[in-house]
Amino acid sequence: MRSYRDSRISWLDWPKAPGFGYANRNRTLRQARGTFVAYLCDDDLWLPDHLERVTACLDEHDAEWGYSRPLAVTVAGEILPQVFNLHDPHTRQVWQTQHLGHLPSTAVVHRRSCLDRYGYWSERVARGGDWELWMRILSGGGWRNFAYDPTPTTLHFVAPGRPPLAGGWRQWWRRARAREVAATPGLRVPVPDGVREQRAIWRACQDAPGEWTRTVRRETLVALDRRASLHLSLSQVIEAGLWRLRRLTTGRKQFVRLAE
Repeated sequence: MRSYRDSRISWLDWPKAPGFGYANRNRTLRQARGTFVAYLCDDDLWLPDHLERVTACLDEHDAEWGYSRPLAVTVAGEILPQVFNLHDPHTRQVWQTQHLGHLPSTAVVHRRSCLDRYGYWSERVARGGDWELWMRILSGGGWRNFAYDPTPTTLHFVAPGRPPLAGGWRQWWRRARAREVAATPGLRVPVPDGVREQRAIWRACQDAPGEWTRTVRRETLVALDRRASLHLSLSQVIEAGLWRLRRLTTGRKQFVRLAE
């Protein structure tokens, strides 16, 4: 951080706060003096023009809160385009009522004034604090205060602790995923043994930032167009079906809980 030699940059080295550390986010944000607030989790990555594009989108639509198309990255280096458009009433309803949807905090940018208007991160929830804060901001603005840039500008890395698919379904899933990845080679970065997927993708982007970013965005459109033309992503259908089955058998999961 010191290498930037910019007086506007501050490094606040807080100790770990309870839970997901929402208390320390508030300590930091109360010192923020900029117009916008953006989030970068320590295991995610921004593409080079993330801040430029999303803040321009907010200005263009006179919005308080906005986000770009999420991209999820697996431990194998596979980049998976996500569909999450809050202009769609069904997507919005499911996200509001069941907390189902893929929107990592890394893809979100909002105005600093939102914190004074709608409140800071809740320190009483054990998890799901981002969803709880976004709900307050969007509900407070009557769901008319947001903007969406469908161009991907961030990479969210899937946590390795996620439960794997079970039994024979795993083999079917792997075969389907292998075929899908072959159709969009620009959405796959080889991950050598002993190297984390974040580092492998960081190196690929650093070698040619502009060209690599354009390739990822072009292949994202290819993948989404294939899905829209009924070339369904079989692996995602299998995974979604099994996750839905788990929810039906175990009951609705409580995403936001009050901390003890």
